[in-house]
Amino acid sequence: PMLRAAAQRLPVSSAPRRFLSLAMGDEPYALAKAITDGGLRRGFAVWDKEAGEVKVSHSNLNPLKKFLEEDTIDYNKHEAMFFEVGKNTGVLHGAYLANTTRGQGCGGIRLRSYRNVEEYVRDGVRLATGMGRKSALAGLWAGGGKGVIAEPPRVNIQDFDGTPWEDQFKQLNDRDLEGYLDTKDVITNRFYRNILFREYGDFLTSLRGCYVAAEDAGVTVTDVDVVFERSRYTTCISAEKGGSGNPSVPTAAGIVSAMEGALAELGMGDVKDKKIVIQGVGNVGRPLIGFLLEKGVGQIVAGDVNPDMIEMARREYQGISNVEILHTTTEEQCHELWKTKCDVLSPCAYGAVLNEETIPHINATVVCGAANNQLHDPHTHGELMEEKGLVYVPDFVANRMGIVNCANEQYGRVGSLDQLVDPAITRHLDPEYEEGVYQTTRRVLRKAKEDQISTSKAADILADEALQKPHPIWGHRSQEIIDRLVKEDWHLQAL
Repeated sequence: PMLRAAAQRLPVSSAPRRFLSLAMGDEPYALAKAITDGGLRRGFAVWDKEAGEVKVSHSNLNPLKKFLEEDTIDYNKHEAMFFEVGKNTGVLHGAYLANTTRGQGCGGIRLRSYRNVEEYVRDGVRLATGMGRKSALAGLWAGGGKGVIAEPPRVNIQDFDGTPWEDQFKQLNDRDLEGYLDTKDVITNRFYRNILFREYGDFLTSLRGCYVAAEDAGVTVTDVDVVFERSRYTTCISAEKGGSGNPSVPTAAGIVSAMEGALAELGMGDVKDKKIVIQGVGNVGRPLIGFLLEKGVGQIVAGDVNPDMIEMARREYQGISNVEILHTTTEEQCHELWKTKCDVLSPCAYGAVLNEETIPHINATVVCGAANNQLHDPHTHGELMEEKGLVYVPDFVANRMGIVNCANEQYGRVGSLDQLVDPAITRHLDPEYEEGVYQTTRRVLRKAKEDQISTSKAADILADEALQKPHPIWGHRSQEIIDRLVKEDWHLQAL
């Protein structure tokens, strides 16, 4: 009880108040308040095909229903979005499902902070769409899914001078709680994260397999292993547990294939002797540098706002003369990175970085990176890239190798994790494979040129065509699960 009492206070930034009305511009935990008002911990918004409208679990979510039905940018009759407020943490857990005709909704769990409810919902909706399209173009029998956890307001915990916090925490009493909340950042604490991801695992299990989770930004393999403790519907678990581990290295290899496909389509050869600018040197950006060096790249300029990532990258590539790693701490420094003249600009951090402010400053021939949802507005900014003469490789075309690496874990693996030898995976990196990254990139660029449309639009068309082909055995299975969850009042089963 004391653990629950302490943990439930973590995401609350002010004294409890009676919920009045949800607004999409409210801070993200207003959505959690809308769900918990009246004693509930779960909520949902699903597309009702028969009625032709969004159906929500309870009236407090009507503003969300209105927003989705009026949105013309990201929402496209997504099959479902499920929410649960953690019993022990009070954290807002979410699972988003787009088109699952080809199979279960598959995609990683993301943990990050959001400015408001709209940003939280849009991120989940767009990521689920992207995952569905990504899997379809890769020829995988998987639909679009994404897990999104809204990081709670930063809260501190007590520093016990090197003594394991979890052991000391068990001894805390009510008088100690204020000290617990006032000192050390809780979101990075392993004991707290175990509580958080066990909650997500229970939430995931309650969805009965319509969504299969994996690792994404802000989440580690250790976190996913904790989810796996409570749910079989998990991939990207550690090798020790029979999983495929961190997919970042195969993802980086796929980005190089996409770059070379784009350069070849433009008659520019491959990445040898080219200048590449990389935004973000995290889990994908760092190995990307290594793969490019193996290919004989001419020069690499990479930047990141995170000093820890910068230190790791500089240590790994110390003494390599044609690699420059910059700590871009200010907005001006970030803009200078975008302005760098190069052959390929590779966004490898968070999304929405290609917008009306950044696109005019880009001084590259090709834009091809690992970040999801790079276009702030897929429609207008895709066209703006085209107008400026920038050849954009849509993110879900280039960064498929993460989902390829883990999509079929249940069928076993050829070779160890430190070897890229499994033919089910390596074929996607083969320039001759018709559904591989290289050929798919060329096909998208060719269609854009022939139809005189943006590359983002061309990729959407090709992916959406593939999405209509049902799984040969389990077509529409996730939709059936969703329908049954709604019929059985899933939201009332966790009071």
